[in-house]
Amino acid sequence: MPQRRQTRSFSIGGLPIGGGAPVSVQSMANVDPHDAAALSGQIARCAALGCDIFRLTVPDVDAAKVLGEVRKASPIPLVADIHFDYRCALAAIEAGVDALRLNPGNIGARDRVQTVVRAAKAHRTPIRIGVNFGSLEKELDAKVRSGAMRVSEALCESALGHLRILEDEGFRDVVISVKASDVMTTLESYRLLSERTDCPLHLGVTEAGTLLPGTVRNSVALGILLSEGIGDTIRVSLTAEPEREVRAGMEILRSLGMKPAGPAITSCPTCGRTKVNLFKVAAEVESALEAYALSHGGAGAAVLPRVAVMGCVVNGPGEAKGADVALCGANGEFVLFVKGQNVGRVSESEAASKVMEYVVSIR
Repeated sequence: MPQRRQTRSFSIGGLPIGGGAPVSVQSMANVDPHDAAALSGQIARCAALGCDIFRLTVPDVDAAKVLGEVRKASPIPLVADIHFDYRCALAAIEAGVDALRLNPGNIGARDRVQTVVRAAKAHRTPIRIGVNFGSLEKELDAKVRSGAMRVSEALCESALGHLRILEDEGFRDVVISVKASDVMTTLESYRLLSERTDCPLHLGVTEAGTLLPGTVRNSVALGILLSEGIGDTIRVSLTAEPEREVRAGMEILRSLGMKPAGPAITSCPTCGRTKVNLFKVAAEVESALEAYALSHGGAGAAVLPRVAVMGCVVNGPGEAKGADVALCGANGEFVLFVKGQNVGRVSESEAASKVMEYVVSIR
């Protein structure tokens, strides 16, 4: 595992943040913030997939009241996302939210920020300073556009200026994020920030795009920073369902050895030798593993046998030796291997169910 940068530590809703605590995965609701049932459903699904913290936008006081209702049944800590109206932050604190996310570029005058900070301090509610390139303060934005300041410098100056306001109030339970929409600016910004503060850092590429390009951009940026020991929480921002964000975030951490292995398979990209519908079967096996993990303690907690789904005999038998359960494509069917031993042939339609029979017996 990468050597982690040491940061100050505290907790959000009982979840340790910073100070060497495990990197947490976050996502955000994309349903109506006034619909308690819809919010609770997304929270439950994301929590089951391994999400550690969930964020909800609070555009008005009514949404803060709904957040308070949802918080009572939430299995994970909730963060109120606040823009423009500081009174929404105050209402969220009163509703019992676990943390706030404030954007210094649009929250208003210093005295309003101070009012929020004092309320947060009284309720022991941590704050994330969330700076985005798209909502920098006017003075900093002007410097960037004139070429007098790099984007990374502007993002850091904005965040650290806001941090000073909080610390002047004796408030130290602060997470910081400085998000840009491209990888190189994101890397430069977080590296710079990590040299200037000991606050825990929340990593992400903002407005990263749809599922494929967004996942790639986030994986590159977050993977590099985490491998350098930078980052205490992450969000893979995607134009997709929050469940997709959680799964992508979990896989990034797993690939770096920062989360235990979960329900994933080894599968080949297929070629002209493939005589089975590997895409369909691989997806069915992965979904079956996911469902099994969720019903046995959650995706993050489940330690599952290794499963391979291969399209032909080129690499299939070799992968079968290294997997606990493996399918090797033949002509319209699969050869099934368990612990490297050929146990027979199965049709495409029964392949996933047969794999799961052995997964259950091995586990």
